[in-house]
Amino acid sequence: MPFSGPLFERAVSAPPVPRGLPLVIALTGFTDAGSAVSRVIDYVRDDLSPSPLVVFSNDTLLDYRARRPIVAFEKDHLTDYRPPRLELSFAHDSLGQPFLVLAGYEPDFAWDAFAAAVLELAELYGVSTVTWVHAIPMPVPHTRPIGTTVSGTRTELTEAHSVWQPHTQVPATAGHLLEYRLAEAGVRVAGFVLLVPHYLGDSEYPAAALAALDSLTVATGLVFAGDELRDENREYLEKVTEQIDGSDELARMVQGLEERYDAYMAGSTLATPMIHTGDLPSADELAAELERFLATRPGEDDKRGS
Repeated sequence: MPFSGPLFERAVSAPPVPRGLPLVIALTGFTDAGSAVSRVIDYVRDDLSPSPLVVFSNDTLLDYRARRPIVAFEKDHLTDYRPPRLELSFAHDSLGQPFLVLAGYEPDFAWDAFAAAVLELAELYGVSTVTWVHAIPMPVPHTRPIGTTVSGTRTELTEAHSVWQPHTQVPATAGHLLEYRLAEAGVRVAGFVLLVPHYLGDSEYPAAALAALDSLTVATGLVFAGDELRDENREYLEKVTEQIDGSDELARMVQGLEERYDAYMAGSTLATPMIHTGDLPSADELAAELERFLATRPGEDDKRGS
């Protein structure tokens, strides 16, 4: 059972924060195809040096069996202990524009209490908008722009950027619950689901993180340089191309995905995809693929051997 202590603590040295800033949410959890969200979190923490405002309690929210802390071992003794972090922070984008960011692990416990706390903080800081991103694997080619499914209350974003608008039921994430509660409270909220090539979903695919940053940009006006990610992506795609050129089977698979993608987009009256490489065929085929993925995905208890 999780510890029943306080849900979060306010940072002692928190800077003053102006009201009316956009809030960005990036939570790792059930799916993170291409490590898109993980890389966005790394980028924000490493490149933007955010200042923590609120630190959420691991003992209340985290299942340590699922996401074990990291320890550093030096010959005969331990030198460091690094538990996962979930924090609300104050940051500035590449142009110096301020924003709030809730980043870290998806809570394992106390979702309702967590959602209530986030709503309380959003009201406290008077956030102007809330935008969150996550990524799922789809049967789409890496040679086409990455597509997104956009949900929430901002219809202008859905109309402009949602290339796939399914009618389906899927296991929820904490991000979904936050969007649902924020929408109920009348907050302007948008969720971007990145549709990542399934054959690259288990790797660190830099284009997925770049597309996530692009999604945040179109929703908030914030600007993220991401130069290192762009360099990584060029090198990554060179290696992928080498592998595909060396395999007739892979080449046929990608060609088939390209044909389905192009046919879908040619007949689609929906939005245009994001600018970075990767996604989209037929709505029925995509829904069937998503259902197959979820049906074959082991449950958390199975993965832990419980």
